[in-house]
Amino acid sequence: MARLPRICLPGIPHHVIQRGNNRQVCFASEEDFSAYAHWLEEYAQKCGVAIHAWVFMTNHVHLMTTPSTEEGISKMMQMLGRHYVRYFNYTYRRSGTLWEGRFKSCVVDAEDYLLVCQRYIELNPVRAGMVNAPEEYAWSSYQTNGLGKAIKLWTPHPIYQKLGKTQPERLDAYRELFRGHINPAIINQIRQATHTGMALGNDRFREEIEKLTGRRVTPEKRGPKPKQKDGEEFLL
Repeated sequence: MARLPRICLPGIPHHVIQRGNNRQVCFASEEDFSAYAHWLEEYAQKCGVAIHAWVFMTNHVHLMTTPSTEEGISKMMQMLGRHYVRYFNYTYRRSGTLWEGRFKSCVVDAEDYLLVCQRYIELNPVRAGMVNAPEEYAWSSYQTNGLGKAIKLWTPHPIYQKLGKTQPERLDAYRELFRGHINPAIINQIRQATHTGMALGNDRFREEIEKLTGRRVTPEKRGPKPKQKDGEEFLL
């Protein structure tokens, strides 16, 4: 089956995941994380992509982005991926692929899902048991979204800026979001939408995206299989 063309809509947030091939390690040292972050910042600027949230895990990366062009995210990830693979292979005297095919992504309803998706991203190290709290993990945007650390890579989304009139108010409000747990059903929604390229949002948002793109962005509902009558065979 042919792959559906990737949806990339300017001005709308996108959740992006890039995984190591066969979930192999992509970052083996602090220098590797730093190199990836440096080139991500460089190519995000070149391609006109705003980066609102991120987490760099040992074998995969999550990003919350907003592109300014339809090709922005794809160009950024291609340039970043190629540059980082050359660096990684040279550093560790290896050859061959590093990433698991093409990256996965989905459009995100900013009003209802942007902040919860950012929480999902920044809580990855906690769910993985690597740290007890998001502020303990250095390679996450929680360092700036929640703690106020100045990081050039970061561009705050307008939804984040609405959390308060001043930076201290925004930081307090953002940290407050992390006091509760994310509903497991929401986590499943985020994972399913990103894996399948569907839209992450309410029915109205998905309808708007389908009108804009002419593509189905809502998972098909699985109904019960028709009952087979005696002597009847189904052609599959």
